[in-house]
Amino acid sequence: MSKKKSESKTKKDSKETQKQPKKTKKLSKKVYEQELAKLQIELVKLQRWVQYKGLRIVVVFEGRDAAGKGGAIKRISECLNPRVCKVVALGTPSDREKTQWYFQRYVPHLPAAGEMVLFDRSWYNRAGVEKVMGFCTYDEYNEFMRSCPEFEIMIQRSGIILIKYWFSVSDKEQEKRFQDRINNPTKRWKISPMDLKAREKWVDYSRAKDDMFAATDIPESPWNVVEADDKKRARLNFINHLLSSVPYKDLPPKKIELPPRQKEIEYERPPLDTQNFVPAKY
Repeated sequence: MSKKKSESKTKKDSKETQKQPKKTKKLSKKVYEQELAKLQIELVKLQRWVQYKGLRIVVVFEGRDAAGKGGAIKRISECLNPRVCKVVALGTPSDREKTQWYFQRYVPHLPAAGEMVLFDRSWYNRAGVEKVMGFCTYDEYNEFMRSCPEFEIMIQRSGIILIKYWFSVSDKEQEKRFQDRINNPTKRWKISPMDLKAREKWVDYSRAKDDMFAATDIPESPWNVVEADDKKRARLNFINHLLSSVPYKDLPPKKIELPPRQKEIEYERPPLDTQNFVPAKY
């Protein structure tokens, strides 16, 4: 083969390699569960440190519908004390709330000492769904974009640790997950009429997200993007990043010893047939 042909073949192979990137090997369920268990143990350690130091942490979860925000939140909250780790998912604002300062309805949910709050969607509704669907005026939207960075700097100046995540999902993967929800009776509730409208406005949401990042992805309060097409990897990567974002130490828990059980006393319990038992169907 001549030198020119060899160089031409090399360039062609190079272009084909760029067009068809090597797919990442699928993460097995066993490996995923092992790694998740390790990370959840670290989350418990973080929880003890948050209580010990009286830290206040806010984690914001944003992203397209079906991007995996809910699953990621669940993997954190399921292993932590709900009195310490609180999930906030606000519904549609009331008529009264619509007349308040925009950030006012979120402020009461900010953490006290020793608490971590996970916002399943947040004040960024104004930059996303409200903007795209026309639920706010042009002036209200502009005021939000101007004041949001100031609001976040202000709450951080008060001592709150703020961490923001954007879960990114491709058009193809979102379609797959929507179809799964439609065909699964236990997941159908996850698709709302608003989700369907958002699907129609994919490009508008993309533009709104880009504008939002341009205004609010600042050094004091940066966005952290989670590639979420692979749910298992997304959860592991996200939790690992969260743990690395809050310096903590392992505080060994106090040794627990069960006290002796109370001895029998002269007391006759009522007959069992006076109680209503759940039928043993299984």
